[in-house]
Amino acid sequence: MTARNSDDLFVRYMKAFEDSTKHTAACPACQGETPCAEGAPIHERFAELQDAYHARQSNRQR
Repeated sequence: MTARNSDDLFVRYMKAFEDSTKHTAACPACQGETPCAEGAPIHERFAELQDAYHARQSNRQR
């Protein structure tokens, strides 16, 4: 039995999701329209990785 190869992009995407949701839960400013200075890069990283993962999935289906 062989180990399954890790999908690094997916792992990073899920970690960024976790970081973003944890920060949002603890930060009232990030629960509104404009994230705080600390939260903005966290949420931006999540959005970038989400876009990259979805783009890759879309390309695989073609």
